[in-house]
Amino acid sequence: MRTTLSIRRAALVFTAVGALALTGCGDGGGSKKPGDGSGKGTGTDSASGVTLPKLDGEKVSVAAVWTGPEQANFTKVLGEFEKRTGAKVTFVPAQDPIVNFLGTKIAGGEPPDVAMIPQVGAIQQAVAKKWAKPVGDAAKAQLTKNYAKVWQDLGAVDGTQYGVYFKAANKSLIWYNAAAFDNAGAAEPKTWKDFISTAETISASGVTPVSVAGADGWTLTDWFENVYLSQAGPEKYDQLAKHEIPWTDPSVKDALTTLAELFGKPELIAGGADGALQTEFPTSVTQTFTGGDQPKGAMVFEGDFVSINIAQTKAKIGTDAKVFPFPAVGADSPVVTGGDAAVALKDSKGAQALLTWLASADAAKIWAEAGGFISPNKNLDTAAYPNDVQRTMAEALIAAGDDVRFDMSDQAPQSFGGTPGKGEWKILQDFLKNPKDIAGAQRKLESEAAKAYKG
Repeated sequence: MRTTLSIRRAALVFTAVGALALTGCGDGGGSKKPGDGSGKGTGTDSASGVTLPKLDGEKVSVAAVWTGPEQANFTKVLGEFEKRTGAKVTFVPAQDPIVNFLGTKIAGGEPPDVAMIPQVGAIQQAVAKKWAKPVGDAAKAQLTKNYAKVWQDLGAVDGTQYGVYFKAANKSLIWYNAAAFDNAGAAEPKTWKDFISTAETISASGVTPVSVAGADGWTLTDWFENVYLSQAGPEKYDQLAKHEIPWTDPSVKDALTTLAELFGKPELIAGGADGALQTEFPTSVTQTFTGGDQPKGAMVFEGDFVSINIAQTKAKIGTDAKVFPFPAVGADSPVVTGGDAAVALKDSKGAQALLTWLASADAAKIWAEAGGFISPNKNLDTAAYPNDVQRTMAEALIAAGDDVRFDMSDQAPQSFGGTPGKGEWKILQDFLKNPKDIAGAQRKLESEAAKAYKG
C-alpha cells in the first residue's frame, strides 16, 4: 500500500524536513533497547494498555517480504510478542507478488497464521479468494483507539475489517550526498525545473547526479506517481487510480514527458539506463553514500526507509546524508506514502493476538526506536523516533488524519500495479530504456490496465 497525503498540508511540513536535515540532525546514536515486557506468558502489560492472551507453547507463523534490516527489526517486534504471550513465532520469508506466494502455501496446506501484505489490492484479492479472516474484537479495539479512520478503512473490505496497518512510509523524498552537493556548489531544488538544473550542475562537477533503482519496477511507479500527482493534481490522480480515465489521457502524456527530461539524459543517471535497470533498490542507496565526495550517484529518490540502507554505510543522516521533498512539478510538492498490513489467514488465537499486538503503540515503538520506520499509530510517542528527520515525517503523516489518498499502483489489481516483470512495473522499465516512445508506453499501459481492471 502506498498512500498520498493532503498535498498542501504535507508539502509545508516536508519543507521543514529539508530544513531539519540542513541543520545537521543526527541519527540519534542508534537503536534504543525495547522494553523487557512482562515476562513469559503473563499476557498483560499494565503500563501499555494492550492486553494479550497467554499462548504458552502455541506456534505462530508470519510471512512478509522484508529482508535484511527490515526483517531484523520486525523480528524484534515479534520477539517482544513472544515474551509477553509465551508463544513461539516463526518468520516466513515471502516473495513478491505475495498473493502468488501465499497461494502456493495455501495450496500446499501450509498457510502462515499472518501475512504482512503491502498492497491494498492484494488484501482485496486475499478476501475474494476467502483466505483472509476478519479481525477480532481485541484488535479492532486497538485500531479504534490508535488509528485514524482512513487507516482502518484501508484494511477493510465491504465494511469488514481484515487488515491492521503496522508500517507506513513517506515515499516523496530525495536523499543526497552532502559532500557531492557542496563540491558542485549545488543547492536543494524546490521545483522539477530546478531539480534538472541541479542534476546538470552536479554532472558538470564530474559526479553522476541521480541513482535510479530501475531493477525494481516499484521505484519507477513511485517516480511516475509523484510527478503525476504534482502535475495533474489530485482529482486526475484519483480518476486514473480507479481507471476512470485511460492511460492514453493527455495528463499521462504530460507526466511521462516530464519524466523523460531525466530518463532521456543517460549522463544524468548512474550507469545510464542500462546500469539503472541492473541496479536494485538497496544498491541505489549505498552507491550514493559511499565513495566520499565521488559517489556513483549524488542523489537517490525514495522514502524514509532509505535511512535503513544509509545505515549500512559510514554516512550519517543530517551531515553526510541529507534530504529534501520531491520537487514540485505543478503548484505543490507531492507526498506519497506506503505501508504494510497484517492479515490473519488462520482462525487461531495466536493469529488474532498478533494482530492485536501489531495494532498497539507498544509494538510500533520497538521498530520506531530501531529506525527506518514510520507508524500510522497516532498514540505512538514520536520521541521514540531516532532522529528529527523521521520524527517530522511521522508527525506529518499523523497530522494528515483522514485526509489521505492511496497510492495508484497499490489500488490497481496486482497483475497491473504490483507484479515484477509485468504490467506497470515492466512497462515503466521499458520506458526508462526508451523514454522517447511516450505514445507507445501509454498504449501498453492502457492495454494492460484494461485487462487487469476487467479481470
